[in-house]
Amino acid sequence: MDNVKLRTLSVLVDNESGVLSQISRLFSRKGFNVESLAVGVTENPAVSRMTIEVLANDNHTNLICNQLNKMVPVHSVKLLEPSHSIRRELVLYKVRAKTSEDKNQIIQIANIFRGAIIDVSREILTISIIGEEKKTDAVQELLADFGIVEMVRTGMVALERGKYTIDEDTKVKGEFNYGKNVL
Repeated sequence: MDNVKLRTLSVLVDNESGVLSQISRLFSRKGFNVESLAVGVTENPAVSRMTIEVLANDNHTNLICNQLNKMVPVHSVKLLEPSHSIRRELVLYKVRAKTSEDKNQIIQIANIFRGAIIDVSREILTISIIGEEKKTDAVQELLADFGIVEMVRTGMVALERGKYTIDEDTKVKGEFNYGKNVL
């Protein structure tokens, strides 16, 4: 496949049971693995925003967006361009810290990456880091020397920069369109 890269889709859907299952079945039926998925309610409690990341080329991205738009619970779909969007992920690391020197070094790493120590026990520190993959991967590499006991990632969340939103009212006229309500 030519031009395969990580694509970030922002999808507004009805906030009701079964919608996540419908969306994930679409990706499965089309043979795509979801690289990252984050879902949460929006400012409107009846609507949830899904941030979905998938490896795809332009044609497959077009297909996915058009198929999503045909689904009844889907309000809007938007392909987010990396240069015009903000992407962040929360990662929690539970790290072994047997000595006070280990603890000090781990705290320094957390501080350098603007992380936070969110739990402390005699031999374990839990750190939260928010950022893009490069940042969280760098932290993980540094913490690996101490022994990562557990780790969890939320999945990427993303929004467009500036005044533009997923809503049709803010759509820039003449932008490339994958289908109804899609940028």
